[in-house]
Amino acid sequence: MTSTLPQPEDSDSPNWEEELDSAIFTFEDIQAELNYTQAKTALRNLVNNLDLSIQEKSGLEAEIADLETMLLKLESMVVQIAAFGMVGRGKSSLLNALVGQAVFETGPLHGVTRAEQKVNWRISEEAIGTLRVTLPATGQSQVELIDTPGLDEVDGETRAALAEQVAKQADLILFVISGDMTKIEQVALSQLREVGKPIILVFNKVDQYPDADRIAIYKKIRDDRVRELLSPEEIIMSAASPLVKTAVLRADGSKSIQLRQCHAQVDELKLKILEILHREGKALVALNSMLYADTVNEQVVQRKLMIREQNAKELIWKAVMTKAIAIALNPVTVVDILSSVVIDIALILGLSKLYGIPMTESGAVKLLQKIALSMGGIGASELLANLGLSGLKTLLGISASATAGVALVPYISVAITQAGVASVSSYSIGEVTKAYLANGATWGPEGPKAVVSRILSTLDQTSILNRIKDELLTKVRGRKQTKE
Repeated sequence: MTSTLPQPEDSDSPNWEEELDSAIFTFEDIQAELNYTQAKTALRNLVNNLDLSIQEKSGLEAEIADLETMLLKLESMVVQIAAFGMVGRGKSSLLNALVGQAVFETGPLHGVTRAEQKVNWRISEEAIGTLRVTLPATGQSQVELIDTPGLDEVDGETRAALAEQVAKQADLILFVISGDMTKIEQVALSQLREVGKPIILVFNKVDQYPDADRIAIYKKIRDDRVRELLSPEEIIMSAASPLVKTAVLRADGSKSIQLRQCHAQVDELKLKILEILHREGKALVALNSMLYADTVNEQVVQRKLMIREQNAKELIWKAVMTKAIAIALNPVTVVDILSSVVIDIALILGLSKLYGIPMTESGAVKLLQKIALSMGGIGASELLANLGLSGLKTLLGISASATAGVALVPYISVAITQAGVASVSSYSIGEVTKAYLANGATWGPEGPKAVVSRILSTLDQTSILNRIKDELLTKVRGRKQTKE
């Protein structure tokens, strides 16, 4: 039996290519919707599951607020378009022309825009005779235009910080110039390009140039200034507030020339913006939101790890000194060993709570056993120190009363030595436990012995021992003086 493939229809077959285009367009719409929904869900989960303590939140209020703002932006389907440029390039006038109303502050003086201004922009299909602002698959989208101060204004650091912040959150950037680009504008455009956002270079105020000059400047910009940064399709000419010379007849019959403002020439820019939004608006918002959220989340994670690291070190040292004092002041060998184990278990439980990983006492005991076995020499030296030095300490303690305190000095020396040796072990156990918990309660591919060996090799045990002895000697002398 011979199977045959379906034969292609003749060339007059109706709408075959149109159906294919429609199928591809539908698939792209579905994919965009899925990506957008996934981005929204991921950001919502991130905001709702930050798991930060009050101490960890301190200093991160602005970053957390930014995450919440980005989530609101996603849920409200807001596309942000930010205008950048140097003073006097007509940014505010350009945005007013796009809106169709004088909503952004303008004036004859440079630097009128002192802080970012926002306005929701709605354009009907009839206004431009082509695509609408409404993005595919939603009827609730908004386009938000953002005006920023001039990049070269006074108090540049503040302006630069503002520009950087807006650029990170914006989905599309309009970089406005009004003639051949200066070095400052080229550097600023290059920096904005590194942000990774779509950019439209707007050559504004073209009405102020004769045709030949305008074309020459455009070619200079296209071929020399931004050839490595933008394609020709990303360069648009406009006249946001064009002035035309008009002959005016005076009362005495004489004529004069006056400059009058005429209709803005921004239709090409509108079309370009709407083309980008219609083609990739949802992708822009979703991608930008997730990139910005990833940056903020990295700051949150680093802050969280830094604070937990500090708290873990304080907890470990507290356990070390607790063990040191308990062993130094206790002459009974069995109690020395038991108190050491209890303190180590308490340390493990405290660290597990700090890192948010639930652990029972039996789990802490098992972890302590595994660490002790992997530590090898340190665990054995601690046991020998407790057995040997405790016996010597007991004898010196008994003889101290018989010798009217003469044996008290060597007793203190032996007690501090024993406490130091035992406490170095606790410090090592704490560092190993911290590494284990910070890795998600796993040893990773290396295994426990390799992890323990690596950590022990980096510890300066002599330095730790000296610090323990110094602090312990201070505490013992303080207690002695208090008793006296």
